[in-house]
Amino acid sequence: MKAKLLVVDDQMGVRRLLYEAFSIEGYEVEMAASGHEALEKVKLAMPDLILMDMKMPGMNGLQTLQEIKKINDAVVVIMMTAYGELEIVADAVKLGIKEYVTKPFDINELREIVKKLVIKQEVDFTPALGKR
Repeated sequence: MKAKLLVVDDQMGVRRLLYEAFSIEGYEVEMAASGHEALEKVKLAMPDLILMDMKMPGMNGLQTLQEIKKINDAVVVIMMTAYGELEIVADAVKLGIKEYVTKPFDINELREIVKKLVIKQEVDFTPALGKR
């Protein structure tokens, strides 16, 4: 069974691109347009991996990440950020992101990053974490 992914981005075009790219690969993909919507999806869908934009109106990626980690500290997060926002990435790393990509990103490179992290997560699986 493939992993569950949650794509969080306020831009519909980015959400659709990632939805299509990862659905074709067999992943179960959910989408959220805001940090608040992402928190609801994390509670309900319990994704294995989250692809999240750093800049969003309302609750930004860093704030959303803090709240997600309160719900599920084990979830793998890849932050998507525009060039020039890299100083913020340091804070995200401290909060536990596993990887980040700069926009515009290469979809094939992103697929490889996701695949690597999903495989690592399966290898690191421990029943004590309550994961499937």
